[in-house]
Amino acid sequence: GRRGSPGNAHDCEILSSLPLQMSLYFNVYFFPFWWLITVAILYLKYPVLSDYYKFILVTIMILVSLTELIRLYLGYVGNLLEKVPELAGFWLLTLLPQLPIILFLLFNEGLKIHSLERAVHIIFAAFLSFQVVAAFFALKRMVNTLATRFRLTEFHRLEEQRDNKRTMSFFREILIRQ
Repeated sequence: GRRGSPGNAHDCEILSSLPLQMSLYFNVYFFPFWWLITVAILYLKYPVLSDYYKFILVTIMILVSLTELIRLYLGYVGNLLEKVPELAGFWLLTLLPQLPIILFLLFNEGLKIHSLERAVHIIFAAFLSFQVVAAFFALKRMVNTLATRFRLTEFHRLEEQRDNKRTMSFFREILIRQ
C-alpha cells in the first residue's frame, strides 16, 4: 500500500530526526554570523599572517562557504523528506571537509586566533559534532525502516503472485473437468 493509506499504521511513521532538524535550523541562522565574524577577523589579521596562512585561510573560507550551503540544503531535504541519498551526502560533507577544517581553524596556533574567533569556531564545531552523530542515527533508522518496507512490499507481491497462480490452476482444473 501507499504511504499514509488507511490500514497502514506502520507506513505513517515519521523517520525525520527532530534533534537533527532543530540543529540544522539553528545552524542556518548561526552560519552567516560565523562567516561575518571570521571574515572580519581575517581582514584585521591578514597583514600579520604569513603568505602560507593567507592562502590557506582564503581557500578555507571559500571552501567552507560553498560546502556549508550545499551541506545545509542536503540536511534539510534529506531529513524532512526522508531521502537517504541526500542525508548521506549531508553526513559525509559534515564528517569530511567541514569538521576537520573547523578543527584546523580552532587548534592551529599559527593562524593567530582571536578569542572571538575561537568562540565562534567552538560553537560551529559543536554544531558539526552533534550533527554527525544525529545524522548517523537518523540515517541508520531511515535505512532500516525503508529496507523493512521494501521486504514487506516484496513479500506481499510474491504472495499475490502465488494466490493468482492458485486461482489460475483452480480454473484450469474446472475447465479440464468439463
